[in-house]
Amino acid sequence: MTSMDMEPKPAEAVPRLVSALRTIRPRPNAADELTQDLIDLLKQEGLQPGDRIPSVTALAGRFAVAPQTIREALRRLQALGLLDFRHGSGVYVREPLARVIVSNPYTGQLDPDVLLDLIDARLLIEPHLACLAVVRGGPDAIAELERILDLADQSLEGQDETLSDLNLDFHRAIARLSGNKVLGQTMDSLLDLYAAEQMMILQVYDNRERDAREHRAVLTAIRGGRPDLAAEQMREHLTGVRTVVEARLRAH
Repeated sequence: MTSMDMEPKPAEAVPRLVSALRTIRPRPNAADELTQDLIDLLKQEGLQPGDRIPSVTALAGRFAVAPQTIREALRRLQALGLLDFRHGSGVYVREPLARVIVSNPYTGQLDPDVLLDLIDARLLIEPHLACLAVVRGGPDAIAELERILDLADQSLEGQDETLSDLNLDFHRAIARLSGNKVLGQTMDSLLDLYAAEQMMILQVYDNRERDAREHRAVLTAIRGGRPDLAAEQMREHLTGVRTVVEARLRAH
C-alpha cells in the first residue's frame, strides 16, 4: 500500500454525509423489531433478574421465525448486558427490564467519534481472527468466502445497503471460520449494535473498488495458508479505512 493510496480521495457526498451524522435517525430493521418484541414479551411475563427465559425453540414458535434468528436477537440482548447465557442451563434475565427500550438504539445523533471507536475495536479483533481462519480454512469454507466476495463484486454499482451487508457477511464468515466462539459472538454483537455506524463508514469511506481488492487480498492469504499475511492484510485494510474516514470527518 502506497502513501498515495492512503490519501483520502475527494467525494462530493462526504460533507452532506458528515452533516447527516448530527441528524440521522435510522429506521429500526427486522432484527431491531424482533429484539424489542422479545423485550416486550419478557416484560409481559414479569421476568426478573435471575429468572430463566423460555427456550429458543419456544420463542421461535411464538414469533414464527427460525431458531437461529431468535439466537441472534438474544445475543444482541446479551451484548447489551440484559441476559446471561449459562452453558448447559439456559438463558437468564440479568438486569431489570422495566425501562428497557432497544427497538432503535440510534434515536439520537450519531457521534462521528463512535465510527472511529468501532473501527479501532475491530482492529483489535479481526487481524487475529483472520490468522486463526487460516488454520481452519478448508475448501468448503474458502468457497463460501469466495461466494460472498463474488456477490459483493456484482453489487459494486448497487445499493449501499446490499453491498454493506455482503461486506459484513465476509467479515462475519471469517470470524466464524476462526473457531473462536467468544470473539465470533463479539464481532456479531459489534456489527449488530452499530449497524447504522457501519453504513455511515461505508458511505464516508466511499471507495468500493479498493474495499473489494483488499477483501480479496485477505482471502488470498487465507487460501494460501499464510496466517501472518492474513492478519497483516486485515490490519492494513481496516487501518486504511480508518485513515480515510478520520481525515474526512476531521475536514468537515
